[in-house]
Amino acid sequence: MKLKRYLALTRAGIIEALQFRLGSFVIVVGNLLYLIVVYFLWKAIYASAGTKVVNGMTFSDTLIYLVLATALFNFMEMYAVWEIGRAIQSGKIVLDLLKPMKYRTYLFWSYSGSFVTNFFMTFLPTFIVVTAVTHGAVHLGLNLLCFVISVVMAIIINYSIDFIVGTICLYTESIWGINIMKQVIVLLLSGATIPLAFFPDGFRRAVECLPFQSIYNAPLSILLDADPEPKKLVTTLGIQLIWCVVMTVISKLFWKVSLRRITVNGG
Repeated sequence: MKLKRYLALTRAGIIEALQFRLGSFVIVVGNLLYLIVVYFLWKAIYASAGTKVVNGMTFSDTLIYLVLATALFNFMEMYAVWEIGRAIQSGKIVLDLLKPMKYRTYLFWSYSGSFVTNFFMTFLPTFIVVTAVTHGAVHLGLNLLCFVISVVMAIIINYSIDFIVGTICLYTESIWGINIMKQVIVLLLSGATIPLAFFPDGFRRAVECLPFQSIYNAPLSILLDADPEPKKLVTTLGIQLIWCVVMTVISKLFWKVSLRRITVNGG
């Protein structure tokens, strides 16, 4: 049964992730330092603005958004691009392709264990603390259910983008520069580092037509909306679903075509 095979990979991923607890601790400390910088940066921005509300967001709204965006990033980040690049450069990709499971599926479920550990070690504690400290700023209702659905689709979109970028390594045999550029573009255009509300109107409308905003902005917008309109929820989730299908199809077709150019160094 396929599900048993997938869950076996998930279990192996959890066990592997738990072997590097110190690494997780370092990531948490690094994120705390990042959030401290973010706090003082945005505090200075709002102080210089001379008003409590900037682009429809208060300082508290912005800080809650960015804290949850950082937690969501740590939860969803897979580093699949690095794994694909290393597999191609070392020749391990050949062995992976011989496995009785499609490589794209195998890679996803291999990383699924990290989703479980990152959820309980980073996102859930952060979510609980934010909810408790802000005294109900994050409303728990229909938006929470829609948020879960949105995050699942965001993971699929994010993975598809990673897989497309990783496939480029079949042509370049080096992935470092391309992946750094991808991370900068995704973090900026997804709203993970700067809420899209602060973008100029024309640029924001252009960004909203891209798949990146479906990774972080869409789930967080749903979660932080105190009184979500059904039409708005359906539209947001519908756009995410469309990008899920589009990016999945593109990543599969690009991988299928690119395999014809595979060159293995080492092995």
